[in-house]
Amino acid sequence: MRHFLTLNDFSKEEIIEILNLAIEIKKEAKDKNYKPYLKEQSLAMIFEKSSTRTRVSFDVGMYQLGGHAMFLSSNDIQIGRGEPIKDTARVISGMCDMAMLRVNRHETLEEFAKFSKIPVINGLSDKFHPVQLMADMLTMIECGLKVEEVKAAYVGDGNNMTHSWLMLASKLGFELRVATPKGYEVDAEILAAAQENAKISGAKIIITNDIKEAISGANVVTTDTWVSMGQEAEKEKRIKEFAGFCVDSELMKLADKKAIFLHCLPAYRGYEVSEEVFEAHADEIFAEAENRLHAQKGVMVWLDRHR
Repeated sequence: MRHFLTLNDFSKEEIIEILNLAIEIKKEAKDKNYKPYLKEQSLAMIFEKSSTRTRVSFDVGMYQLGGHAMFLSSNDIQIGRGEPIKDTARVISGMCDMAMLRVNRHETLEEFAKFSKIPVINGLSDKFHPVQLMADMLTMIECGLKVEEVKAAYVGDGNNMTHSWLMLASKLGFELRVATPKGYEVDAEILAAAQENAKISGAKIIITNDIKEAISGANVVTTDTWVSMGQEAEKEKRIKEFAGFCVDSELMKLADKKAIFLHCLPAYRGYEVSEEVFEAHADEIFAEAENRLHAQKGVMVWLDRHR
């Protein structure tokens, strides 16, 4: 049995296999040919953090695959009243077929998976957001980019999205430039893991504080909010320290002429991205958002096949 906690747990071949499965399932869905890959199965969705895309995509995805998803806020179940995570995992995995957790701490996921008898999916943690990166890669492929041709620039905070980009690039072997303000660099251990992966895959990983260096010649430019959930108290400080890191039209001119722009949403115009850049690339961004549904269906079906 496999879990989906971080892309670092998967080989290049397995990631490509999941993406190809997602593409196949998406084609079937276009024809309203919803095959019951997960007929009568149940997905437990545990949320410590609020969500739009994660909740809707997993709920609709499980329904379209022939199963059922149930929303479980941490306030609605005993885990929110101090029940040990391992006990919650034992109970839920005895009743459901799969679990997706959106949590504050990655360690919660690891503990849940350790005691779970069913596949566990990371819907977001403080360290990684792998399901988002599967949707991003699916979008890049649909935009005509081959994996080995990707030259991606990530601009912003060294957060869970940055870490997941590092895992995706280092596993698949493409070029990734990460530009963060000083003091907001990526986690050193996660960077070291990516650099080890790159020795095998041939990925090129560049870490810099120079946004222009990162974006110059890139064919994919991406960013994320500077103030994630739980960081609201730091908002004014972060806005000041991220000055110059807003992806605007002048910066996009440095990228490849055919460069696409991605954003995992929600987007705050005038902060991490300008209104002009966001609207110019809205088709790509909202295709990316929709692909959360299709990529995650691929993940769920793949995990079911590898029990």
